Amino acid sequence: VTIISENAFGECSGLTSVTIPDSVTSIGNDAFRGCSSLTSITIPDGITSIDDYTFSWCSALTSVTIPKSVTSIENSVFWGCSSLTSVTIPDSVTSIGAAAFERCKMMTSVKISDSVESIGCNAFYECKSLKSVTIPDKVTRIYDSTFEKCAALNSVAIGSGVTSIDNNA
Repeated sequence: VTIISENAFGECSGLTSVTIPDSVTSIGNDAFRGCSSLTSITIPDGITSIDDYTFSWCSALTSVTIPKSVTSIENSVFWGCSSLTSVTIPDSVTSIGAAAFERCKMMTSVKISDSVESIGCNAFYECKSLKSVTIPDKVTRIYDSTFEKCAALNSVAIGSGVTSIDNNA
């Protein structure tokens, strides 16, 4: 298996865990969207991009390991993963898409690597348990609603490269 196509396992509510084989190089949009019982996922090192909505609405997902081969986390990848508690974004990632972690309500921490150059709007919207975040120096703009409704957020370190902060950031 080298490709998991769009919506391949979408809405498989009984699916609890997935180990993607090392041979997989591409995972399509919505591939695991709505797998509400999925608690863990192992993404192989061959994946370079996690596409739109791949794991959105996987409400039982508590942890995910993003491999060092990934360079971009696209739009709404983990949208609505309300049980996800923490994530480490590896040094290989340069962009985090819009709404990538929106409504990950249990996320208390995120480690954004210094290599990240862009963070899309709504990327961490309504991550109600997120306590602190450091914006890397390479990021130049904090878009609309990136951290809006992050009620527990009590510490934000803004990188030296930020020149613009949008409304409701």
